[in-house]
Amino acid sequence: MNYEEIRRLQEFEILKKTVLRKVLTKEARERLGRIKLVKPELAAQIEIYLVQLYQSGQIKGIISDEQLKAILEKLSSKRSFRVIK
Repeated sequence: MNYEEIRRLQEFEILKKTVLRKVLTKEARERLGRIKLVKPELAAQIEIYLVQLYQSGQIKGIISDEQLKAILEKLSSKRSFRVIK
């Protein structure tokens, strides 16, 4: 990685933390933190999704723990697949 890529990653991390503090309730942030411990890839996907929603103006108000659960369900269902015999 060069200096420019590192700087962009650092800026995105700052943006992500700021956005998540703004849009998630304390309980939702705690849930996301627990998810990050168990499934870091899923947590990263959720964080990116929330930042994109925020930047596009699609988040109206604060996201509660229940709303985060619904987002989790939505993203998890996209990732799951079945083997049909």
